[in-house]
Amino acid sequence: MSSKKSLRVVFMGTPDFSVPTLEALVRSDFSVVGVYCQPDKQKGRGKQVQMPPVKMAALAHDLPVYQPVTLRDETIQAQLEQLNPDIIVVIAYGKILPPWLIRLPQYGCINIHASALPKYRGAAPIHYAVLNGDKETGVTIMHMDDGLDTGDIIDIVKTDILPGETTGELFDRIAQLGADTIVPVLHRWVNGEINAVPQNDEEATHTAKITKEMGFIDWNRSSVSIVNLIRGLNPAPGCYTFLGGKRLKIWRADLVEQISADDNTIVLNGKSVMLQSDCTPGTIVSRADGLIVATGDHGFVRLIEVQPENKKRISANDFVNGHQIKDGMVFGNQI
Repeated sequence: MSSKKSLRVVFMGTPDFSVPTLEALVRSDFSVVGVYCQPDKQKGRGKQVQMPPVKMAALAHDLPVYQPVTLRDETIQAQLEQLNPDIIVVIAYGKILPPWLIRLPQYGCINIHASALPKYRGAAPIHYAVLNGDKETGVTIMHMDDGLDTGDIIDIVKTDILPGETTGELFDRIAQLGADTIVPVLHRWVNGEINAVPQNDEEATHTAKITKEMGFIDWNRSSVSIVNLIRGLNPAPGCYTFLGGKRLKIWRADLVEQISADDNTIVLNGKSVMLQSDCTPGTIVSRADGLIVATGDHGFVRLIEVQPENKKRISANDFVNGHQIKDGMVFGNQI
């Protein structure tokens, strides 16, 4: 950075996803003068108060931490004005910034968003990239405005989504990608070496809230969409089905290679297998390699890792060996 003065940075973030970026800023030549995160929350059966991951990371570096319930308060405004940030970095903070705050720092509020904007504006971009079977995603460094993920783009760094990669696995990679990107981009930004580019609103897509109900597997769907659903909702909220009236969580699955959809010939362990049983969607058609389940597009899904109700996660093979599972049994509704 050409300036002799160390720029004053206020950081705003809350979950694990935000921590690598905070750590990168702490290691940089910027001066982190304040860290804002959501208030502590009671979690678990014992209702124990837990600090947000960002707060724990900030305290480990002896950084001042602020946890306002709302930013729309004169006291908070005075507090931030006193901190006098040159720039504010925001990543998964969990609160909408009021207009006065967006306009407070000289170099603006800079947001790290977990998609290649304008695709997947909103709160769950990583989930939807996996749910939709995308081959590529990215991180956008954005100059915030008053809209939701509508600010001008400073930089985009793209990355492939690996075959079989879950949302949780991609989450960790994207978090680190953002952290690796932010410091050099900020240097170029404050030195006037980058011009932000407006988003094309006509290309914008938006993500809806992820709910537990989304995790119920409808076996009438295509095999590809079912596998993507299982990947996309792993680790949270998770996918599930019912067998014999009991809930069974599905953690990992993949596609089964088919030789011929007409005669239900599939490939298991490198060998061609002709399925003799009923191939109605949701039907277990083989236990030779995990659990092979028929789907609505005349395809098949292999369940790899499952979790019986009130039990630990186990391999599908162990589930078969420990339960009276037979070909022809059908996954479906609870009733």
